[in-house]
Amino acid sequence: MVDELELDFQKKTRTLIDDLKAICANYGLGNDGNEFKIITQAFLYKFLNDQFASAVKKIQPHIAETDNWEESLASMEHNDEDDYEMLLLSLPAGIAHLKPVHFIRYLFNNQNQENFAKIFDDTLIDIASSNTDVFSIKTGGGAKVVLFDRLSNFIADDSKKDAFCRAIINKLVEFKIKDNFSKGFDFFASIFEYIIKDYNSNSGGKYAEYYTPHAVARIMTAILVPVEQRGKVNNVSCYDPSAGSGTLLMNVAHAIGETRCSIYTQDISQKSSNLLRLNLILNRLVHSIPNVIQGNTILHPYHKEGNQLKHFDYIVSNPPFKLDFSDYRDDLDTKANKDRFFAGIPKIKAKDKDKMEIYQLFLQHIITSLKPTGKAAVVVPTGFITAQSGIDKKIREHLVNNKMLAGVVSMPSNIFATTGTNVSIIFIDTTNKDKVILIDASNLGKKVKDGKNQKTVLTPAEEQQITEAFNQKQAHEDFSVVVSYEEIINKNYSLSAGQYFDVKIEYVDITPEEFVTKMQGYTQNLEELFKESHTMEEEIKKQLARLKYE
Repeated sequence: MVDELELDFQKKTRTLIDDLKAICANYGLGNDGNEFKIITQAFLYKFLNDQFASAVKKIQPHIAETDNWEESLASMEHNDEDDYEMLLLSLPAGIAHLKPVHFIRYLFNNQNQENFAKIFDDTLIDIASSNTDVFSIKTGGGAKVVLFDRLSNFIADDSKKDAFCRAIINKLVEFKIKDNFSKGFDFFASIFEYIIKDYNSNSGGKYAEYYTPHAVARIMTAILVPVEQRGKVNNVSCYDPSAGSGTLLMNVAHAIGETRCSIYTQDISQKSSNLLRLNLILNRLVHSIPNVIQGNTILHPYHKEGNQLKHFDYIVSNPPFKLDFSDYRDDLDTKANKDRFFAGIPKIKAKDKDKMEIYQLFLQHIITSLKPTGKAAVVVPTGFITAQSGIDKKIREHLVNNKMLAGVVSMPSNIFATTGTNVSIIFIDTTNKDKVILIDASNLGKKVKDGKNQKTVLTPAEEQQITEAFNQKQAHEDFSVVVSYEEIINKNYSLSAGQYFDVKIEYVDITPEEFVTKMQGYTQNLEELFKESHTMEEEIKKQLARLKYE
């Protein structure tokens, strides 16, 4: 249960985010492509500032007792730089190292200085530079993407830059995060979702930033990391080759334990990678930030061991389903990629190049990137589970023939509000050599309006129904079925639960008289329909006869 203090903090956080958005709107940046950078980086600056203060007060309790912790630390640095350096070195891993000139209170007190925008920007850049090894993500080419940008550069009118930066700092100084840093994933998940809700959609260009619904993420996590395994799994790697803002990985990492796993990601979108970094910082996964790569996973997979792909314990992914990769499709068709893309590479379409099935490449990459004891959960279009030819079928044959399939869950339509594509979740388990469970959850959920779209929402009880049936391999009429690999082969490798359900024919005992009566009724109804059809035919002929050429 969320207590009143937590609810109050979440409410105040949302107010801060709304206030920052209002500032952007007032300075002509509302819905601007750079607005999300300002909102996320301003919030992150505040988070790191207050997190630093909280950590310092625990190390040196006397500072917590002072009226002004910023002033106390400024005096410490002024009187003995070595003492201040020792304080920084004693900070827990993942806490930003800040100087007194970096504090929000310092900027607040100096906001009336000339060229305040430059002071503001220089402060953010210095924080980023001082902490580059901890907080920088990398591009596929190895270049570092630092923590902050010069935010005032997003204001076109130079005469308004100082006022813009003052407005931000005045909002940040009023807000207090206090001691909420020890709160876990559940606490910060809703805050992160509120921060990014306007910036993480499927309208983001060539590679869309897909946002995975929480219900889907929870189901995937509950099956990959069952409750009885939590607290026992340790020192494992978790990977998403199309990570987006990290919804799936955060759920899995929380189930395993943030200190028990390391996260590895790659995503072509700079925006998504920056949002993922914020997500990692909020969820005490700073140690994994160096493993966040902005780059093209399919063309240039970054995570390797020597010349081979790195192998992972857990992989989760909701990859883009279809997009145009014709400009580098032929570059993938190499000897080096023969094992990686074992089922083939989609051909370039003569028309509708944007409908090239890139999810097939992601799925093959994931299968190839699993450890011998690894597990994976991947969202795919439901058509994948029944396609009777091409790459889809070859991938299914690989999973079945190599006995590495745990099961499939076919989700309700519109579980993703932004796409009408029906989706299923493929669960891969390289250790499952026995039975496979197939679940048809398409009839679950309630349809609700989500803006202009309609989406299906699952209740907690329905989520539990899916995960319990899967984890316990329970067969339920018209819902789930447990089959052998041989049965799947005999069904032409279909992974659709419906094709394995028993067809039931109900027999009803009736007397000969009742049978005659029913047959007479059917005959009479047919005769009436035939008469009505004949009348309509005559009427249509009359209408056609009246038509004249003019």
